[in-house]
Amino acid sequence: MKDQPEARAVILGEYIVRQKATVRAAAEWFGVSKSTVHKDVSERLEQLQPDLYAQVKEILEQNKQERHIRGGMATKRKYELRRMQEEQRMEPYTANQTAAEA
Repeated sequence: MKDQPEARAVILGEYIVRQKATVRAAAEWFGVSKSTVHKDVSERLEQLQPDLYAQVKEILEQNKQERHIRGGMATKRKYELRRMQEEQRMEPYTANQTAAEA
């Protein structure tokens, strides 16, 4: 796939449209860099299949607009996980302290 950039551009474009995927997700799925995905779908695809390019561009614009929301959700999950881990570490201490007091 690495030696056929035109075919790769079309495959990446179809994947992004079908999955409504981000550049990062497509890069991870196909084992290529984000730069490669971006170049393929923003430059090569426009020349090869303008209709598919328009669909991909629309999805990438939507992803760009939602980027800050996804970032905020990831941060929220991160701190919720930390809080849960901290609570789990404190549970044995709390249980032992209660038993000792009784």
